[in-house]
Amino acid sequence: MAGICDVFLERERQTLSPYAQLTANTRGRAGAYTPSPTRTEYQRDRDRILHSKSFRRLMHKTQVFLSPIEEHYRTRMTHTLEVTQIARIIARALTLNEDLTEAAALGHDLGHTPFGHAGELALRRCFDPSFAHYEQSLRVVDILENDGMGLNLTYEVRDGIVNHTGESMASTLEGVIVKFADRIAYINHDIDDACRAGILSLDEIPKDLLDILGRGYSERINTMVSAVITASENSPEIKMIPEIYDAMMRLRAFLTEHVYTNSAAKAEEGKAIELLISLYGYFTEHPEEMPALYLQILDREGIGRAVCDYISGMTDRYAVDLYRRLFIPDVWRGGPV
Repeated sequence: MAGICDVFLERERQTLSPYAQLTANTRGRAGAYTPSPTRTEYQRDRDRILHSKSFRRLMHKTQVFLSPIEEHYRTRMTHTLEVTQIARIIARALTLNEDLTEAAALGHDLGHTPFGHAGELALRRCFDPSFAHYEQSLRVVDILENDGMGLNLTYEVRDGIVNHTGESMASTLEGVIVKFADRIAYINHDIDDACRAGILSLDEIPKDLLDILGRGYSERINTMVSAVITASENSPEIKMIPEIYDAMMRLRAFLTEHVYTNSAAKAEEGKAIELLISLYGYFTEHPEEMPALYLQILDREGIGRAVCDYISGMTDRYAVDLYRRLFIPDVWRGGPV
């Protein structure tokens, strides 16, 4: 009698698109492993990411608004969940491998710094001008997670993680879906959060873009997702209807100018950058105060790499609290009067 996993693999062969990445055709893992009788390899990758400490820390990492007190603003965690859901919808509609898509989407931002892209800028200044969160995400799953053992993920999930942004493209259609889903998610939820914060109104967005994409949050997402599905059906590539893609990218450029760089949402970014640079300087001088994992990295790869890994894994609140303990003097309370 066939095992549960064998049933899943046969179902993929019978039902998925000829352009899908079948789990049976994975290029495998770098480390040794024992196959699971109940889960496919991409399902195991999804679970490894979901249960990792790095994934849980996304709850307290900035998306756009630094350490928001009001609980309805997106964090890096909620962004990741929205990307994952959008990616799964597209993969399912195109009969591609939904498990691979989900795993890559869940892991795509694991290496993001505290304070969002401000943290990325800080580490570019003090560690390496080429530092990029997507490469750090791959480093997290390969080296830093699981107490330095890594998660030993499949090649295709790792490929989807490291190629989710920028000019590079993933080698699978499922990985490319994550790139589109990431943009669709953040463009729309960042508009939603900016309007909630009172730093943007829909009336400020160019009318022609709203006419094409829709005025409502759900309407815009539906337009963009449908444009990917329609353009990519029965195709060996993932693409978007050109008119919708052009409008989406123009909307992204509008957000860059009015929200991402010149708004109240970014008022504290300078402080966040200086805070992380100060922490970087402190731990390069006092490496013995870092956890044991980073001392091992120091021995193998040097002090800069070790401190970068430590800082990039911090949450917003942990970084602020650590800075306060290291650099802000506590008041003297004295003894009993």
